[in-house]
Amino acid sequence: MNDDVSDDPERRPATTAITAGRGANGTSLATPLWASSTWVSSGLVDARRRATGQRSAEFYARYANPTVRAFEEAIASLEGAQDALAYASGMGALTTTILALCGAGSHIVAQRQLYAGTLAFLQGPCRRFGIDLTIVDGTKPGAFAAAVEPGRTMVVLAETPSNPLLELVDLDEVGAIEGPFTVVDSTFATPLGQQPLRYGVDLVIHSATKGIAGHNDATLGVIAGNSDLLDEIWGYGVLHGATPSPADALNALRGIRTLAVRTAHQAGSALQLAKELTASPYVKAVHFPGLASHPQYELAKRQMSHSGTVLAFEVTGGQAHASSLLDQLRIALVATSLGGPETLVCHPATSTHASLTPDEQLTAGITPGLLRLSVGLEDPNDLVADFHQALQPIS
Repeated sequence: MNDDVSDDPERRPATTAITAGRGANGTSLATPLWASSTWVSSGLVDARRRATGQRSAEFYARYANPTVRAFEEAIASLEGAQDALAYASGMGALTTTILALCGAGSHIVAQRQLYAGTLAFLQGPCRRFGIDLTIVDGTKPGAFAAAVEPGRTMVVLAETPSNPLLELVDLDEVGAIEGPFTVVDSTFATPLGQQPLRYGVDLVIHSATKGIAGHNDATLGVIAGNSDLLDEIWGYGVLHGATPSPADALNALRGIRTLAVRTAHQAGSALQLAKELTASPYVKAVHFPGLASHPQYELAKRQMSHSGTVLAFEVTGGQAHASSLLDQLRIALVATSLGGPETLVCHPATSTHASLTPDEQLTAGITPGLLRLSVGLEDPNDLVADFHQALQPIS
């Protein structure tokens, strides 16, 4: 069976999600789980070939694994990339990429609208290693390019849609930047929502733990892009050691098979919920790119296939009201993740962005009454009813 769909322009992403990553299957419909950490060599010549080869698939699991490789091939096909590399988590993928491309004296340009873990890594370990950082407003036209220092800036890092306010970055602008490597965290969109590489971006990163795997049973990260660049990152990654689990890769590959139907349902439900929450007298603001009221609605229509499965909203009564709402929910669950079959709600100020100071939270738009909502696969009408009954303010 031919796993390479790059030369078939008629094949749509939903079909690719079913057909990709089957190169090692043989006649089996299910991808086999290779749980082995080590493979036997036939002798010294063969052992040396495996030890010095690029991404040897049957040598040692830190170098490569056939099950993980199948997942990587599927992601590459979905992103329209030459290749992909998997890691033990989204942060494993991010940190490996940054440290593979940057060293003492390097400079990174990143947006302020970032996942707090990413920001903590850039402001902590990176600066300790002598890597300088400039923070820009990713929604401001030209901000990334204006901050680039020719000859010194090694990475331009964007996240779109952003966590948790669903702010967007213009991918055309990022892809047009010459000189540094351009990297986009596309976790919230998944490959079914947007393909940053098609805009000239060098690398796309996902926390595949989220929508790609889609069942809250795998922890995995992945990057996709040009083969030569990924080979260089792989060489560092073998030393960095953020090795993905083949069991998690198998679960993520299984998740890819239903990615299209899951995200279609979740995105539709997210839009319905966003509209209902906008009309509620107990909600001050709703952040969702699919709403015409979103300041980047037109950009979302231009570069995204759907508006996403995550939204954020701010309740009128601040943190006390947010806490009361979480206590009253009967279907939606309080948990800090996204992209799974269950609808999950979290309070960014005390979870995803708890590492920020109160002033940093306010600068990032993380108010005490802000909640992030990952829409699951339940009936949207039941979810609407659940939030309506839970939104009643505390007496």
